[in-house]
Amino acid sequence: MVRFKNRYVLCEVVSEDPRCRQCIEDRALGLAVRDAIARVHGDYGLACCSISFTVKYLNAYTGTVLLRCRKDSYRLLCSALPFVRHLESRAQRYPCFLNTLHVGGTIRTCQKFLIQYNRTQLLKLLQNCTNEEERQCIQKSLLSCSLTEEQSQSGDEEEDDGTE
Repeated sequence: MVRFKNRYVLCEVVSEDPRCRQCIEDRALGLAVRDAIARVHGDYGLACCSISFTVKYLNAYTGTVLLRCRKDSYRLLCSALPFVRHLESRAQRYPCFLNTLHVGGTIRTCQKFLIQYNRTQLLKLLQNCTNEEERQCIQKSLLSCSLTEEQSQSGDEEEDDGTE
C-alpha cells in the first residue's frame, strides 16, 4: 500500500466587507480556488490539484481557511491563490483575496503555527492601543473567552445533574 503525502495550506480571507467572512461557505471557496487554478494553470494544473484538493477547515468568523492538496501539486495551488479575487455566496459576489500564512505537512503543524500567529497578532493589537482603557477592554474580552466560560458551563451541567 502506498501512502500519498499531502500538504496543508493555511490561508486567511481578507476583505473590506465584513459580510464577506460571515457568508463564506467551504463549497464556494473550493469552487473559487479551482476556478483560479484553471485560469492560471489550465486543464493540466486543475487535474493535478483536483486529485485530493479539499477545504479541510473554514472558520467564517476569523476568516481562517485550511486547504489540502497533494504534495506534488501544492506549488500550483499556492501560485494560483493570489488570483482569487472574489467569492460568490447566496447569489452575491464579495471582493476579497486569500493571504497564504503557512504551508505544512500536517494539520497539527498548521494549528501550532496558527496559535503562534494569533498570539503575535494580539500583541500587535495591544501595542497599538492609544490609551489604557482600550487595553483593558481588549484584555477583558480575551479573558472572558477563555476558561471562565468553560467552568461556568461545567457548573451548569453539575446543577442539571443535581436536579435530576
